[in-house]
Amino acid sequence: MRHSRTLAGTAALTLALTLAACGSDSGSDGGSGDKLAELKEEGTITVAFAGEEPYSFEKDGELTGATIALHEKIFKDLGIKEVKGVKTEWNALIPGLKAGRYDAISAGMSILPDRCKEASFGDPEILYTTALMVPEGNPKNLKDLDDVKKSGAKLATMSGAIETDYAKSLDIEATQVKSPQDGMDAVARGSSDVFALTGISLRTMDENNPDVKVEVTDSFVAVVDGKEQVGAGATVFKKGDDTLRDAYNEELAKITGDEKAYTDVIGEFGFTDAERPKGDLTTEQLCKGELPDAK
Repeated sequence: MRHSRTLAGTAALTLALTLAACGSDSGSDGGSGDKLAELKEEGTITVAFAGEEPYSFEKDGELTGATIALHEKIFKDLGIKEVKGVKTEWNALIPGLKAGRYDAISAGMSILPDRCKEASFGDPEILYTTALMVPEGNPKNLKDLDDVKKSGAKLATMSGAIETDYAKSLDIEATQVKSPQDGMDAVARGSSDVFALTGISLRTMDENNPDVKVEVTDSFVAVVDGKEQVGAGATVFKKGDDTLRDAYNEELAKITGDEKAYTDVIGEFGFTDAERPKGDLTTEQLCKGELPDAK
């Protein structure tokens, strides 16, 4: 009986290994080995968005924004006719992707080592710098996070955003808010002295709210532990959906590789050649946390 159970166990193990080999493209998180073919057949891809201008948001009931514009062009070129959106709170974006609630994340999400452990990031599509939203006149004369720390100014950051990580690394106490609107409101009513977020997000908010008594500083690259926090955002895919990610990257390169093509697609949302990745910063580097020394 002991011998027969061993054989049965061996057979079961062999079967399990065979099945695993057949499904080896699926990835540890259950991604589809041929997700692209599946979506082409369905004709629709569902993306999650967090409602942050100018990346992905709703306007007059329509899904729009820079990352949505990229996705509508790229996925159409890949044979997927329609992009549908699911609005999701920022901190729930990756958990929802892993749970299969949508096929990708369209939010300009920064590529960070901890996030790379949870999901598969495409190639960089947006370069990021940070800026500060302050009361009109910038009474504390804040230019960067070092100024915020030295002045003891009350800082607000968005929950889950990279600026929250910067503040933590720099030992700056920060109040976390749920949305860019909440951050602007905090500065406008005086409960916070400054709100830190990506420069293009803050500029867009300022332009869209001319009656609010705030202004936005020049953008800067944060420095943490002597390293420039050069950031880039990308589309996020479920681990294992390699065919979809790789096909997306191939089409994306045709856009990011040419200034005119890039601004033709997302220029209307305030993006310029300054935000266009030039190929000198890779997803592999960012996932490893390899950043250049501060100049």
